[in-house]
Amino acid sequence: MRSRLALRAGRCAAGLSRRLRRGEGAIIGGRVTLALDPRALARLASRRRVALVSGTNGKTTTSHLLAALLSTAGPVAHNATGANMPDGAAAALAAAPDAELAVLEVDELYVAAVAEAVDPAVVVLLNLSRDQLDRGSEVRMVAAALSQALRRRPDTCVVANADDPMVVWSAGSAARVVWVAAGANWAGDTAGCPACGEALDVSPGRSWSCRCGLARPSTPWRLHPAEHTVLRDIVLRDITRLGAHLSPGPGTRTEAIPVSLPLPGAFNLGNAALALAAAAELGIDPASAAGALASIRQVGDRYRTALRGPHRLRLLLAKNPAGWAETLPLLEPDAARLLVVNARAADGRDTSWLWDVAFEQLAGHHDLETSTRTRPGTGRGAARVAVAGEKAHDLGLRLSYADVAHTTLADPLAALDALPPGKVDVIANYTAFRSLAARLATARNGLGAGVDPEAVDAGVDLDQQLRSATGPRPV
Repeated sequence: MRSRLALRAGRCAAGLSRRLRRGEGAIIGGRVTLALDPRALARLASRRRVALVSGTNGKTTTSHLLAALLSTAGPVAHNATGANMPDGAAAALAAAPDAELAVLEVDELYVAAVAEAVDPAVVVLLNLSRDQLDRGSEVRMVAAALSQALRRRPDTCVVANADDPMVVWSAGSAARVVWVAAGANWAGDTAGCPACGEALDVSPGRSWSCRCGLARPSTPWRLHPAEHTVLRDIVLRDITRLGAHLSPGPGTRTEAIPVSLPLPGAFNLGNAALALAAAAELGIDPASAAGALASIRQVGDRYRTALRGPHRLRLLLAKNPAGWAETLPLLEPDAARLLVVNARAADGRDTSWLWDVAFEQLAGHHDLETSTRTRPGTGRGAARVAVAGEKAHDLGLRLSYADVAHTTLADPLAALDALPPGKVDVIANYTAFRSLAARLATARNGLGAGVDPEAVDAGVDLDQQLRSATGPRPV
């Protein structure tokens, strides 16, 4: 009775949120449900096979990829809006009561609590790096907490990125691990061994090791970005339990799985490799299901293109040094750049991380036809880079030291208007991204209308707002 009342109250709260155009109500609905029945998450997860997806970067994208793979076998419960704390997980499970499979994106700091409630079959660990320093503290502490949580789940399989030393150290406590060579371009948080603190010995390519014994494990799942394939060494086992259950195993035949992924960047191919490995652990034939990945062209508003006046925008999200390291190489050479940074609670108040981003690679991105004169303090030439957001001046100072010509305006749309017509690549951190996307949605030439820009700080997903305001829209 208590559980039914809690679910009903949660649905009412979510419905009110939708009527007030504050979004789909995933957060408030789940929060009300858990407040009335603290065990609701465990009850909702019972008799389901659940996969948790966690890590510093790529959680939302990877959870969408995994949900697409699993959906080839039937309905999937999924917190698709990115509400990745227990309330969002509860709302996702409540919204899909008949789904036997569930994919839950989970914030790194909540993995232990959610895993205790849902008893996951699989936990996917993507990467671990510094993020929201005032909230998450030092990354090794996060990794240690994850390690303890995984040690308590002997029946859970961990699918982990073997190229991230922090992930390897954290996942090493698990009873069973499937290692995936998913790549890791950011090494700023793992110069020292997470186990002993000594310097890691990094060999050409992906290999790394420490004299204490921690080393990159062998990987039955291997990514080949140049060929857009994932290779897996497989054996057949548990044939009667889940049909032909494919499970990675060394010393066996190798199968190539072509991956057609519309999302940009080798790191997203790495996310796809992890999703394929997790799908295999949940009884899905990844070779047969891989075609579903082609349907993921954007995730929320990440990678979306939009028109505004004379500008064609491409929206990219980067929240921390590791995210910027992966995103900056995606910028198109002929596109202007708009960089937007806030420092709200959801971003982390500490912006010292800006000095760890290699903005120097933007130096020289200016319009030589307009000017070749040196502009003191802002680099050479006329700026085709604009910075904006609540921390525009902090970001502008960082770019000045990087010798990047730029324009600084606090308002992102004003900064956009200062850029020359044509293509603009926009990189923004979390709340800046959501706020800008919502403002574009309300603009006459933007994505739609009827969206409350202030709702973004309440964790409201723009896609859901747009569907409520304007109906379905084409991808």
